[in-house]
Amino acid sequence: MRGWFRLTVGLLAVVLGALWTVQGLGYVGDSVLTDQRPAAAVGPVVVLIGLVALWWGMRARRSRG
Repeated sequence: MRGWFRLTVGLLAVVLGALWTVQGLGYVGDSVLTDQRPAAAVGPVVVLIGLVALWWGMRARRSRG
């Protein structure tokens, strides 16, 4: 079970960050975040955090041996 939590959180962060980015840029309508610059700025940061969590989770799974 080692690393699964990090992988799950990382994947969720990547998806959520990507969604916030496209909402902030105005590509997804009918949302509170549509055309909001803060969402477009925070989204890529969340994606990067998610990618780091994915890398960390993969590293933990590989080190199990």
